[in-house]
This record gives sequence, structure tokens and C-alpha cells, in this order.
Amino acid sequence: LEVFGELGGTVVDTAPSYGNAETVVGDLVHELGIRNELFFSTKVRTEGRDEGLAEIDRSFARVQTDTFDLLQVHNLVDTGTQLATLREMKEAGRIRYIGITTSSGRQYEEFAAVMRRETLDFIQVNYSLASRGAADEILPLAADRGMAVLANLPYGRGRLFGAVGDRPLPDWAAECDCESWGQFFLKYILGHPAVTCVIPGTAKPSYAADNMGAAMGGLPDTAMRKRMEEFYDSLS
Repeated sequence: LEVFGELGGTVVDTAPSYGNAETVVGDLVHELGIRNELFFSTKVRTEGRDEGLAEIDRSFARVQTDTFDLLQVHNLVDTGTQLATLREMKEAGRIRYIGITTSSGRQYEEFAAVMRRETLDFIQVNYSLASRGAADEILPLAADRGMAVLANLPYGRGRLFGAVGDRPLPDWAAECDCESWGQFFLKYILGHPAVTCVIPGTAKPSYAADNMGAAMGGLPDTAMRKRMEEFYDSLS
């Protein structure tokens, strides 16, 4: 978190279902004194209004914050009920933005239906070189509806690193200032015009520094992104 902040990182995305992540992040951010520099996002994933309120209140306590920048309905669990609660909290000033999330292509049809039906500030969806299905309908729909996009699972749970193995970066990757495979994978996503932010899981300070490098320099244009796709597809 310290390296992330020093390099200009701001978005921290967590959830009650990520083990003790909210508590750990809350404690560390409090210790570092950087809460005001961060954009904090978490989620609600439960059935029922009362249960949702209780889970959200626990998130406020664990993260040690009075407000969340973004609160999302996680994996479309009881979406209508929880969105109603989030809108009330947004009106009360406890939440800046609201949204929905998924990390599964099996939910895309329902996800798109919610996007058409509801007024949302953000969506969060899995998108990577290994999983490009969101680009068919969800990302264009987000752009049309004015919804910011967080891209999760950008490394495909490690699948992309496994695919490239110990191969060197292709020389043409330097055209968009890629210095590592991680940056290659992240810049591919950031190059999509509908994507607002990528949220890679980050376990080490060196990973944080490398990930943040993807935010520096050039981004791939449409032709370069197509070349990246063809390169990755050739590996399988």
C-alpha cells in the first residue's frame, strides 16, 4: 500500500468475502495515514435489506472510514434490494458511487439486463487477454450508459503468466512502453476506451511497482490491441 500510494495509485477494491482483507487494509491505511488519498471500494453480498445493512455497517467499521467512494452489489446477489439500500446511503452522503460486479461469464446476460434497467455509476467485470467476452456487449453498453468500468482478474488468475512462461517480450511491445509481461497484460485492458481502471490483486511491493508501470507511457491503440490478441491466441 505504501509503494502503491507513492507511485500515484488510488483505487483500493475489497469485499467482506475476501477473508480478512477489509480489516487488514483498514488497519494499514490507518497506520499509514493515507485514507484521504485513496478511492475506497467495497461490496455487499447477502440476501435481504437488514442483512445487507448489517454487512455494510461491518465494512465501515473494518475499513475504519465514515464514507466509501464506491459500494457495489457483489456478483448480483439480491441486486434489487441491495441497490435500493445503496441509493439511500448515497443520498445520505455515506457513499459517493454505486455499482454492480461479476467475475463470471455465466452472469453476463443478467448483468447486461441490470445495466439497462438500473442507473449505475460503476460496473466491475472480469476482462483480460484470456477472457475477452465482456467486450462483446458489456463494455460497449457501459460506454453508452455512462458507467465507469473496473476490470477485475486482469491476469486470469495467473493463466496469462502461465501461457507466456519464460518467453521474452516481443520487440514490438516497446511501442506502447511495456517493460514486463504484467504491464503488457494491463495495458491491453487499459487500451480499451470503455475501461476506467484495472484492479489486479497485488501481493508484493515489487508487484505494486510493476503494476503501476502500466499506467505510465503509451497505451496500445486498436491495431496494437489486435496484435496482442493474435499473439496471445498463438500461444494456445
